[in-house]
Amino acid sequence: MIGWLPTYGPARKALGLFLAAVAILLFLMNLRLAGERAGRAAERLDARERNDAVHRQMLDAAARRPADRVALADRLRDGRF
Repeated sequence: MIGWLPTYGPARKALGLFLAAVAILLFLMNLRLAGERAGRAAERLDARERNDAVHRQMLDAAARRPADRVALADRLRDGRF
């Protein structure tokens, strides 16, 4: 019943334009989804970098800590804490 439609000139042109519009629409939707995924990946990277910076600060502070109570008391007396 619909087999004659693609053989009719204006219907063939309309079908071609419709298919081209659908292809462009699908491409734009895919582009949008790819952008959202890239944005989420960038946010995760920023969060990881912030966490790594805080962790590095904690490790630096732990490396500079006094070895025992006597060393802590000496640092407090000298005002280097």
